[in-house]
Amino acid sequence: MGARIQIVQGGHAVGNQPDTVIATLLGSCIAVCLHDAQAHVGGMNHFLLGEPENTQMLSPADLQCYGIHAMELLINAMMAVGAKRDRLRAHIYGGANMIAGMSAIGRRNAEFARSFVEMEQIAIGRIDVGGTSARRVEFMPYEGRARAMTAAEADPISRQRTMAPLPTPRPAGDLELFSPQGR
Repeated sequence: MGARIQIVQGGHAVGNQPDTVIATLLGSCIAVCLHDAQAHVGGMNHFLLGEPENTQMLSPADLQCYGIHAMELLINAMMAVGAKRDRLRAHIYGGANMIAGMSAIGRRNAEFARSFVEMEQIAIGRIDVGGTSARRVEFMPYEGRARAMTAAEADPISRQRTMAPLPTPRPAGDLELFSPQGR
């Protein structure tokens, strides 16, 4: 089994090995997967918002939340391992509007991602955005293949679990130490 890289909000990962999978979980956030088929290099990012307001003062840590920064980081990381900007192809995922009545942040995030990719003249392969459900995205960067499942499509968690019996209550103030392997 190959490497599985889980990214979170503000993160990105790049891979060029056949057995690598990059994964993330999205709500209103966006993940852009980029792939260079000739170099067998791919990467994914995960960002919270498209662009900051012009008047907003940001720390370097705050920049990680924004797509404008996340896209440049991802493109540069891919180029550092052999990808060429003019050969990139994109898949865009996420942008759900998770809470009814709230602002359409998911839609705006999706619009930003598509606009950025088009402005950079990167071909778009697949767009799976919108709706009201979270998505789990898995991307194979070597092949450029991705799959996204909404929370409604994900495998249900088994409700039948074997529960260990509860321990006998101890008097207040007692200290119980646990050893490795529960001995």
